[in-house]
Amino acid sequence: MFINPHSQQVLMNLPSSIQTTLDGRVLLEIEVKPSSKRQGIIGFNKWRSRLQIAVKAHAEKGKANHAVCNLMATIFGTEVEIISGHTSRKKRLSVCDLSVEQVIEKLEEACE
Repeated sequence: MFINPHSQQVLMNLPSSIQTTLDGRVLLEIEVKPSSKRQGIIGFNKWRSRLQIAVKAHAEKGKANHAVCNLMATIFGTEVEIISGHTSRKKRLSVCDLSVEQVIEKLEEACE
């Protein structure tokens, strides 16, 4: 699922894209590249502090959003929901039933 050869850069910057809400939910800031030839984590935008995700689906009628949720749910092994950015490339995801440490661990596994 990981297609970037610079995984160490992603892992070093990863904590800056993760937040925790007062009710314990983990939020992940991402930037999506729809209509890509490949699908997966492609890097980290250090200027925007966002994990970069590529999906093959086109950005029409929610297809790319659905693909992002499916991809991230596969990585995390739990439900993932887009809570903001439904019509933007910049999105905020809510990861269900995992702690910040578990999210980082799952992303590290995906980057190996």
